[in-house]
Amino acid sequence: MTADATRQIYWNITHVWVMYALFLPTLVIGAYGVYRHVRRWCQGVPAACFDRPAQRIRRMLKHAVLQARTARDAYAGWFHRFIFFGFIVLTLATTVVALDADLGLHIMRGAFYLYFQSFTVDVFGALVLLGAVMAALRRLVARPKQLVYTSEATWILAAIVVIVATGFLLEGWRIAATRDPWAAWSPVGDLVGRASAAFMSADAMRLAHRAMWWFHLVLCFVFLAWLPYTKMIHLITAPLNIYTASLAPIGASLKNIDFESSASFGVNSLSGFTWKDLLDLDACTECGRCTAACPANAVGKELSPRDLILELRQLMHDRSREAFGLATTGNGADTTEQNNRPEGQRAGGKPLAGLPLIGALPAAAPERLWQCTTCAACMRACPVFIDQMPKIIDLRRHLVMEEADFPDSLQEAVMSLEKRGHPFSGTQASRLDWTDGLNIRHVKDAPDAEVLFWVGCGGALLERNQKITRATAQLLEAAGVKFAILGRDEKCCGDPARRIGNEFLFESLAKDNVARFQQHAVKTIVTSCPHCFNTLRNEYPHFGGNADVFHHGIPRAID
Repeated sequence: MTADATRQIYWNITHVWVMYALFLPTLVIGAYGVYRHVRRWCQGVPAACFDRPAQRIRRMLKHAVLQARTARDAYAGWFHRFIFFGFIVLTLATTVVALDADLGLHIMRGAFYLYFQSFTVDVFGALVLLGAVMAALRRLVARPKQLVYTSEATWILAAIVVIVATGFLLEGWRIAATRDPWAAWSPVGDLVGRASAAFMSADAMRLAHRAMWWFHLVLCFVFLAWLPYTKMIHLITAPLNIYTASLAPIGASLKNIDFESSASFGVNSLSGFTWKDLLDLDACTECGRCTAACPANAVGKELSPRDLILELRQLMHDRSREAFGLATTGNGADTTEQNNRPEGQRAGGKPLAGLPLIGALPAAAPERLWQCTTCAACMRACPVFIDQMPKIIDLRRHLVMEEADFPDSLQEAVMSLEKRGHPFSGTQASRLDWTDGLNIRHVKDAPDAEVLFWVGCGGALLERNQKITRATAQLLEAAGVKFAILGRDEKCCGDPARRIGNEFLFESLAKDNVARFQQHAVKTIVTSCPHCFNTLRNEYPHFGGNADVFHHGIPRAID
């Protein structure tokens, strides 16, 4: 009867107490590895990332547990899930053994023992092996160019294979040596036992089992202690990073700057990043999906979001104290204040002088930073929600606002924005040329207007776009929508300035436009420009612009 189904725990093993003696240093070494990471993150500027916990938990379950973004690459998605869920089941099985043996709960009995502890564990153990082999074939044979190839990754896969394989050997030898009546419920173990019995005696299997049990135990403990010092730390950092990622739309992912309190603008050292930015670096799994999705990289440019993240991480790990500006005295003590300093600053508000990033790291060379189109494809592709593009903008802000160093073509755009309120320095058109022959009212002359038609610089000043602008206005009129425009009072929304890195100019333009919205009691805005749509909808609320914003080609407001 299945009610009698069970097995002897720690069969053939004596001095089990040694296992617990070894487990303690394993925990200490592993915990110290995690602590080292946390200590580095604490050097970052404060950031609020724990609001709306229910929404964050749902996203973490979707992307950290169910791995929705990882599964976009079907092959990688399958082997990640095999390994991930396999180890969850194996960990639960090990916990059940401990509860039964050490707490005397006697739960390894009957149907539960057969269905879960035997059959389910065998199946998921086999899936871990399959997943590891699939990963090895991808890394060693297919070798996609977006991956980072290191010996560490190979050793991790090898360790996984050996741990699971030795587990099946232990199970198989126990089944064969004891003539386990429930062997059929452990299909993989039973197969191993039958194969071993063909050339090993029961005594030989007992001897091999005892030696392999201790080898398996030590290997598992070494693996656990080693993980926080390898890329496998992402088992912890990835879920945490997904949980703490911004809940705002990707289009609103750029940080705002408090110009009244900030001592410097932009970022040129690790101490200028927030703790969440530093967590991003340790969450990177080196999958390369960000670079594979980058349009600049796809056309042969040198920009690589992956390399930027990895080089920043390498600097944070290898030269942590210098990178954060933590000078030491001869005895190793800090000469700076405690790590809990506000806004990454020393006393007196001066920023910490960490190692410079721009130009010092190959991936942070100015010419590469300017190749970013700020499309955020890297952020959408990342399975662990790293903010690559905002870090590039932070670095560009330093170049623009601290060093006034940016390409000539962008200098012309910035000068035009400052003088004329639009980025097209050479245009001869005016903001009203597209209205010729149309009865378009200015908002001050249309108190009954329900909608402000935001034309945008491209829609008004570029001849190739004026037909779209005219057609949109005619459609609004045909639909009976009461609308008006700002005309010459309309300034650039500021998107070009913000993406270049001139946050001060962006904020100036945004505040001017929001003041006009409030002056004319604007409640609803329609625009045909995707850049204006994102800026007005996702970025202007920070400055008090809370109108409902619609794109002319989309029947509803979207993020």
